[in-house]
Amino acid sequence: MSYQNILTERIDKVALITLNRPEKLNALSYELAAEIDEELVKIENDDGIGCVILTGSGPRAFSSGGDIMQMVKSTPEEMAARTDKRREMNWHLATFTKPIIGAINGLAYGAGAQLTTMVDIRIGCEHAEIQFLAAKYGRANSTWSLPLVVGMPKAKELLYTGRAIGAAEAERIGLLNQVVPCATLLTHSIEMARQIAANDPRMVQGIKKLLDDGVGAPWRERFDNEQNARKSKLKANSPKEGFKAFLEKKGIR
Repeated sequence: MSYQNILTERIDKVALITLNRPEKLNALSYELAAEIDEELVKIENDDGIGCVILTGSGPRAFSSGGDIMQMVKSTPEEMAARTDKRREMNWHLATFTKPIIGAINGLAYGAGAQLTTMVDIRIGCEHAEIQFLAAKYGRANSTWSLPLVVGMPKAKELLYTGRAIGAAEAERIGLLNQVVPCATLLTHSIEMARQIAANDPRMVQGIKKLLDDGVGAPWRERFDNEQNARKSKLKANSPKEGFKAFLEKKGIR
């Protein structure tokens, strides 16, 4: 089906989702968020997709944040219903079974900044700028996600102050995994996504779940969880199957 607020594309085993409201700097309307969620459901059920890329259209913004005009025009009842649904959609995205790379192609403010904390890996370009604005607007978000990315002390600083973080600083503090030229941002993101998608999807998704489920757990519990998973759902392939490419290079079958 065709969407009104996002663009979708399949590149080999990679799914590309582009926020497509450039005239609004890709502001996160309820409809845009719902379309992302709908597309993620399709990707989740598609065994041919191993990794997802999320980016914004236009040269200026990944996402400028929530759609303020939509919020202002909504009734309290509409706001309450949408807030409940958005909560479910955010959790779905944050715990999505397959890895998601955020290609941060410009500013990411407010809810757009929060969105960057819910993906697995963030690749930004030199124009990327991230700003957690909730406290400035009498709101709260990202307290559950940002500390996992930059650590508690830095998360407190960024959430308390609401200051802008440029690309170089974002990379230095771990808010961006890497910074690349804007002209090659999508190329770099697709290259990494292809590397991920080429691996054993059972293991990639299993590793992601172990990492996510282990948040806040004692170290020993995380160790035991991995060992238990290796005995069951993440049981290793046989050596001949797992190292097939290596053995073939050595002429061993």
